[in-house]
Amino acid sequence: MQLEFDFTLPRGYLDETGQLHRHGRMRLATALDEIEPLRDPRVQENRAYLPVLLLSRVVVGLGSVTAVTPALIERLFTADLAYLEDLYLRLNSSDNVLIGAICPACSTSFHLQVAPLSG
Repeated sequence: MQLEFDFTLPRGYLDETGQLHRHGRMRLATALDEIEPLRDPRVQENRAYLPVLLLSRVVVGLGSVTAVTPALIERLFTADLAYLEDLYLRLNSSDNVLIGAICPACSTSFHLQVAPLSG
């Protein structure tokens, strides 16, 4: 069973030194990964913060960064955050997932149904 999956961010994380990190790894989530953030006061105050905490728990590396924190996830470009949220759903869902997509040729927006990733 595959527990970790490689990914490449569409834009990349730009660290304090100006280094761009695009390649990373995400592991499958555990029940605790989904339960523990619900107790966090930031999530209780603003439910939209939940993906930040979830992703900081399951992204195990991003470029040369090995300690992925909520502060790092907060500094991602919105396209990268959306990409990781979609990847999280695909990895941890047994159902097909609808994701938003944009045609690179004509820039038309559409929804794409994708099957969950399997090991």
